[in-house]
Amino acid sequence: MNLFVDILQFFIFFLLLTICIKPLGLYMSNIFEGRKTFISVAISPIEKLIYKLSNVDPEHEMNWKEYAVSMLLFNLLGFIFLFLILISQQLLPLNPERFKAFSLDLALNTAISFITNTNWQSYAGESSASYLTQMLGFTVQNFLSAATGIAILVALIRGFSNKLSYSIGNFWVDITRSILYILLPLSVISAIFLMSQGVIQNFESYKSISLVSPITVNNKVIDKQIIPMGPVASQEAIKLIGTNGGGFFNANSAHPFENPNPLTNFFEAFMIIIIPASLTYTFGRMQKNTKQGWAIYITMLFLLITFMGIQYWANTSYNPLINSLGVSGHYIEGQEVRFGVGGTTLFSSITTATSCGAVNAMHDSLLPIGSLIPMILILSGETIFGGVGSGLYTMLAFMIIAVFVAGLMIGRTPEFLGKKIEVKEMWMSIIIVLTSGLLVLIFTTLALITKAGLSSILNPGPHGLSEILYAYASTANNNGSAMAGLNSNTLFYNLTTSVAMLIGRFVPAVAVLYMAGSLAGKKYTPPSVGTLPTDRIPFMIWLMLVVIIIGALTFFSALALGPFLENILMQRGF
Repeated sequence: MNLFVDILQFFIFFLLLTICIKPLGLYMSNIFEGRKTFISVAISPIEKLIYKLSNVDPEHEMNWKEYAVSMLLFNLLGFIFLFLILISQQLLPLNPERFKAFSLDLALNTAISFITNTNWQSYAGESSASYLTQMLGFTVQNFLSAATGIAILVALIRGFSNKLSYSIGNFWVDITRSILYILLPLSVISAIFLMSQGVIQNFESYKSISLVSPITVNNKVIDKQIIPMGPVASQEAIKLIGTNGGGFFNANSAHPFENPNPLTNFFEAFMIIIIPASLTYTFGRMQKNTKQGWAIYITMLFLLITFMGIQYWANTSYNPLINSLGVSGHYIEGQEVRFGVGGTTLFSSITTATSCGAVNAMHDSLLPIGSLIPMILILSGETIFGGVGSGLYTMLAFMIIAVFVAGLMIGRTPEFLGKKIEVKEMWMSIIIVLTSGLLVLIFTTLALITKAGLSSILNPGPHGLSEILYAYASTANNNGSAMAGLNSNTLFYNLTTSVAMLIGRFVPAVAVLYMAGSLAGKKYTPPSVGTLPTDRIPFMIWLMLVVIIIGALTFFSALALGPFLENILMQRGF
């Protein structure tokens, strides 16, 4: 372990991130405001052709109901398409290993997982999914679900900027532009770079390789190993850029075919966070208040660095149970030795803060505090950057709550970006903020009091509780990562996590669109002496406190019985 090298890696990472968010954020604001960009000449004809073939009028403006119905219908069609692929996989081409169809409950869970941008995987990709399923099913939905999140955010931004108009844009235009101008170009560039570093991209059959030294397992001599192949780079790129997270392989980004070296580890973590971070500048630019965008970015960045620092300390700590056996040294079980403690901590913090869910380490094997931090980042409602689009619109809901409460305390009119915050906005913000938390607590309780839920626990005690809590936190907040150690491919968990993913994604999404429509219909109120400034340090601190306090009040008891209790028992030698 080299502390200086790790700190230097963190510093370079966040310095590059801060440098890049303005140009990318500016580019994305130009896209959604209809301005020409340097790639418009090449892509604009394709965009127009898509509108023509799909009979979409790009000039048509939608109210929130039209936008919400279009969004839900679009995702419903995506679910049906993917579900049919999964249950008929054995009949379709590009299946050299002759994988069978998914069971109905697993197909349901997987299809919902990918349309909700969760990518929760109760299957091993290399032993369950054909090349066609990976490409036409999973990769396509990675683009569509990520674009859906961006479109919803852009609709909310228009709600703040529009005045006395119930229009919040056109869903079909927003999602088309999100894919053609943002997700697709970045994915192509990323895939090419990853291939240059050793990420595979082919359609070959799996390779049978002779072992240098045969091994014996259960009195059986094994002298060959099967090496999976496939079109990995193309899926790897969008799984990161779209904060999707579903790996081509079961080991996800810990697999050398997905993440070959420390450079790709750094690059992949960067691609996970670049769009969520840059959208803060896009927000400020479209509001003609870039200072507000920077304030949101700094707030998120401070929280992320703080939690990452705690996790780094935990990941470099000692395991008292191991030390009691006379073994000294840092406990690195579950961490990726190719990337070191710094690379593991960077990736695991970024992926859980952004609702990506890709993992390069085994969170289940980390020390209790080391696994606690990713869990807290998820349970925060994925507001610390969060998923593409979804993270920022959730943070804006927190900001509305913070403005309302602060206004009540200091006697000022609750206003945010020139719009009065009233009952409708507060109710929608509460729904956005609390939906995932309620889902986590309800389903975790259900799992703990039913035989079907308890039968999947492989690790009893506080650690088993942590695994269940993490599973529902991950699915309800559309993250998708898992602690493992929990058999989630059962009828009970496939159905309950499916419900958690659906409600956790679409109830807040519809609430955001409703709020966008309400805000768009309000008149603009210029800032006055009585307006609470939301782009200054005092409000930024207050916002951080609101996020932390709501999370603490919601989950403290569950965390106390899980990772905190496990840590106490470990320190006492149990």
